[in-house]
Amino acid sequence: MFHTSANRQNAGGVLPAERLRALRDQIARIERAGASRPGQVVGFGIPEIDAALPGGGLALGALHEMAGAGPDTEHGAAAALFAAGVLARLTGPVLWVVERADLFAPGLAGAGLHPDRVIFAEAGKEVLATMEEGLRHPGLAAVLGEINGRLSLVASRRLQLAAEQTGIPAFVLRRSRQFDDPALMEPTAAVTRWRVAALPSLPALAHAPSVPGLARARWQLTLTRCRGGEPGAWMVEACDAAGCLALPHGLLEDARLRA
Repeated sequence: MFHTSANRQNAGGVLPAERLRALRDQIARIERAGASRPGQVVGFGIPEIDAALPGGGLALGALHEMAGAGPDTEHGAAAALFAAGVLARLTGPVLWVVERADLFAPGLAGAGLHPDRVIFAEAGKEVLATMEEGLRHPGLAAVLGEINGRLSLVASRRLQLAAEQTGIPAFVLRRSRQFDDPALMEPTAAVTRWRVAALPSLPALAHAPSVPGLARARWQLTLTRCRGGEPGAWMVEACDAAGCLALPHGLLEDARLRA
């Protein structure tokens, strides 16, 4: 696991030179080892979702936005695990940029993203600048940044252009403490925009329906925007230890009966 930090040191918002050098050196060491991307998209393995996405999955070399569908304390954690599951199914190291060190690495590992694959960069108010720096290095499999508050159209376009230039996917994890935050409704240049809501798990035992749910966590995934694709909403079981989603058992049985 790697750690670096970058904090605002002047009014211009420029990252300190020593912090930039440290980040470049860490990424360069991994870049020399190489990182392969097996295709132009990363699919979910669920036909109902992949069919809504151009090429059958999330495009590499593009910006994707993910956020909780409600207060950060509950739904934001589900959005973070959703993002971790996508990153887990890529090959190579990823750069995860945060304002402050508040990630729970075992939680990411539970969604398939082992901490040994992650460069955690604590960037203060310079998350966007650090993401752009990371997107310039083709040795990375992906770059993710956690953003509080607004993400301007100009800033998101810069990330989209940087991702296009190197073919590295960029993910923005939007954070908010309020329900229906208007900042999350503003337009961005993201190719896809996702909202993730945590749902109650089903009881683990059919003969004890009053027992609180102990089964695999469930999410409501809503694709609110998809360039060249179709928005939609799906109920899924949360990412497993390989980063894979699944349809809830009852829905899967219904689909088999209809077939």
